[in-house]
Amino acid sequence: MGELDKSKNNDLVALLHNKGGSLDIPKPFERDIFLFKTHIAGTSFVEGIEELEPYLQVDDKLDFFREPDNPYDKRAIVIKNADGVKIGYIPRADNKIFARLMDAGKLLFGKIASKEIQGIWLKIDIAVFLRD
Repeated sequence: MGELDKSKNNDLVALLHNKGGSLDIPKPFERDIFLFKTHIAGTSFVEGIEELEPYLQVDDKLDFFREPDNPYDKRAIVIKNADGVKIGYIPRADNKIFARLMDAGKLLFGKIASKEIQGIWLKIDIAVFLRD
């Protein structure tokens, strides 16, 4: 077999290593597994949450990111909307297993199940999923 000529295949190599572009190839048998229903903690501490609220809709996908250096919770999982804006956290009482799964490389995400303004608090219920 001949050697791979990198000069002719730079675009392919960059694509395979996710440099300079993205390629979203569906995996066979990929599925989203519902794990748990909870709420978003800390929404009352998010600056500008009142302006953001109208843009948060039921079934919107939410991205989860580990925050192991969080001074209040070493298992913290921050929740961001599709635009990358932080809207809160997985509650501390619920994050132990989820943090372990994420630390092991599993992809977890959420979807907004409901939202309700209760006084000065924006209560957002979410469903947590594991992409398998």
